[in-house]
Amino acid sequence: MNDRSLWRIAIHAALIASSVLMLYPLLWMMAASVRPEAEIFSSGSLWPSDWSFQAYSRGWTLLGVGFGTFFSNSFIIAALSVAGNLFSCSLAAFAFARLEFPGKRIWFALMLVTLMLPSQVTLIPQYAMFFNLGWVNTFLPLVVPKFLAADAFFIFLMVQFFRGLPKELDEAAIMDGCSPWGIYWRILLPLSTPVLATAAIFTFIWTWDDFFAPLVYLSDIRNFTVTLGLRSFVDAAGESDWGAMFAMSILSLLPVMIFFLLFQKMLIEGIATTGMKR
Repeated sequence: MNDRSLWRIAIHAALIASSVLMLYPLLWMMAASVRPEAEIFSSGSLWPSDWSFQAYSRGWTLLGVGFGTFFSNSFIIAALSVAGNLFSCSLAAFAFARLEFPGKRIWFALMLVTLMLPSQVTLIPQYAMFFNLGWVNTFLPLVVPKFLAADAFFIFLMVQFFRGLPKELDEAAIMDGCSPWGIYWRILLPLSTPVLATAAIFTFIWTWDDFFAPLVYLSDIRNFTVTLGLRSFVDAAGESDWGAMFAMSILSLLPVMIFFLLFQKMLIEGIATTGMKR
């Protein structure tokens, strides 16, 4: 065996060890969800001594509101957020990439500046606005901004992709009598599947995992998302049901993992082609 083979074996061994190290917390949580409550923190083994699935049934109904309600709420918010971001951000990106209007460069620069603006800076003004509108404790503060092109990151991502598409397509469409809306809807969007898929995946994952925004705007347990539902298992008085929380945490990971696995090819293609001339 030559030195090159030994080097490759060492690299693969290091990668496998790193993967196991990164996956250990997840594997431990899976094991904790099926072991007795008394053994959760007393053993670091990944193989329970006694298998029990009571934590799953207990966690599903423990909070008085079925955990399925939290899943439904999260799905509704995530689905509307994906739809809103894809439509509004792609429309804004089309304007920046293909149309000419006064102050275009200034508006684009201001949009990029918002990427560096911490969300905490705008939290109080936004909360006051939504409170005056009567939207607090509803899904509206979490969904409506998505339909107003509020995510500058996705606008920038789509602008870079649109700029990589030949402008000759627009010119040919204009010669055929196509309007700007027709160019956007009939030509650019069908060619933008990779970047749209990338935006959809990131929006879904970030919305599903979001804890801060639902914590601020939602107070009725019937409106809670999955993240708030998991937080409800932790009792400040020390009566937390860790087994139920770990069991529901495992279930809450499944939608994100399934969504990612279904669209990972488009995600990789979208990231690889964004900003590249073709």
